Amino acid sequence: MKVAKSPTPDELARACADAMWKDDNASSGLGMEIIDISAGHATLAMTVKPHMVNGHGIAHGGFIFTLADSTFAFACNSYNERAVAAHCNISFIRPGKLGDRLVATGREISRSGRSGIYDIRVTVNDVTVAEMRGHSRTIGGALVPLTTSPSE
Repeated sequence: MKVAKSPTPDELARACADAMWKDDNASSGLGMEIIDISAGHATLAMTVKPHMVNGHGIAHGGFIFTLADSTFAFACNSYNERAVAAHCNISFIRPGKLGDRLVATGREISRSGRSGIYDIRVTVNDVTVAEMRGHSRTIGGALVPLTTSPSE
């Protein structure tokens, strides 16, 4: 009897991201793209479009936050345990501008029990635009089925 090989942590993270992405109309609808995924980490990017610019002629903070929040979601859901945001705090450091390609990189700071803490940095050409800290809470359930079944 053989048992199916368990995925590596990074393979599992990628499978979780793929499962989430197929139903994530918010992120894909804003033109976000997944750049990199690994266990506890995620990098997403989004270009600032005309409908994302506010009355000051700069990227609306809500769109920057949405990119950071989506990055947070992919990082904290990388272990095949459904997780949601419990609390997020963002600091806007520099404005984003029309046409800027915003890149958000999230990394796990801690994960214990049902709670996690993640830091997300949003940059344009390696210049920091915003920093977000997100607190996650697992809610039960898996994103992808993992089975070990006998084979011949």
